[in-house]
Amino acid sequence: MPTVLDVVGLKKYFPVRRGIWQRRVGTVRAVDDVTFKVVRGETLGLVGESGSGKTTVARTVVRLTTPTAGEILFDGHNLGSLHTKDLRRIRPRMQMIFQDPYSSLNPRMNAGRLIGEPLLEHSTLNKVDRRARVAELMSIVGLDPTFADRYPHEFSGGQQQRIGIARALILNPELVICDEPISALDVSIQAQIMNLFKDVQDRFGLTYLFISHDLGMIRHMCNRVVVMYLGRIAEMGSAEDLYRRPRHPYTKALLSSVPRPNPKVRRESERIVLSGEIPSPTEPPPGCSFNTRCPFVEPQCREHRPELREVAPNHQAACHLVESACVQ
Repeated sequence: MPTVLDVVGLKKYFPVRRGIWQRRVGTVRAVDDVTFKVVRGETLGLVGESGSGKTTVARTVVRLTTPTAGEILFDGHNLGSLHTKDLRRIRPRMQMIFQDPYSSLNPRMNAGRLIGEPLLEHSTLNKVDRRARVAELMSIVGLDPTFADRYPHEFSGGQQQRIGIARALILNPELVICDEPISALDVSIQAQIMNLFKDVQDRFGLTYLFISHDLGMIRHMCNRVVVMYLGRIAEMGSAEDLYRRPRHPYTKALLSSVPRPNPKVRRESERIVLSGEIPSPTEPPPGCSFNTRCPFVEPQCREHRPELREVAPNHQAACHLVESACVQ
């Protein structure tokens, strides 16, 4: 399958400024040398704790923020080097769905205008055709087209997210980046929205970059998974292989926290509780960034940064101890 998105050595650093003169006193390494590919038609999951850099990756990929270094290749185009005019031509082919549906919708615009606004900017459709297209998308995402004149506050959280999904699909994109799109919704609604994502993917042949901290949902949605920690990739592989046999201690700890519906499996599974908090990205620890919390840490982990390397077919991990019996 052809590659839709190829991220190579992506870095995004934010300056820390203090004082009346706003002098630069440090740097936040939000994303630090991240490389991955997204193949056409697949769903790639991006997981990790808050502060691991997931959202920064998403916003940098769609150029809502400019990368510090690295390449973002979308269908062969390097988005990092494109001028505004060229980037504008590519933008309709890649869309983003945000975490909080209400804050991403203009409260002064009704649903029909919210969904149809991209058509004003990126199409030549007349008013009648735009309304027909909006009504079609509302029906596809499970909204009554007669609600087009209603404003965001008149919809539930799930309906607001459906508006966001319809808006993202209105220009027939190839890549959709979903930044924790169900975390702000009621549990009773989350399954409906997840099923909607799968339905529209099958219908339109979409490619997803799906960001979440919900590992159960990621397993249900994704073909491959990238695990991030402190701005770097800790592990990457197929969802089936990664969930069946995780190789990185951080991935093991994350998976051990997923609730198990089977009481027998739950009793037999070992819960790994990590001590401490994720370090500050302004002062990452030397060596492996996970060494301050890893239960298997060795002296070499504090001195040398492990490289992401293949530990099984199509499975990579950044850990010095991946072959060690203690982490098997």
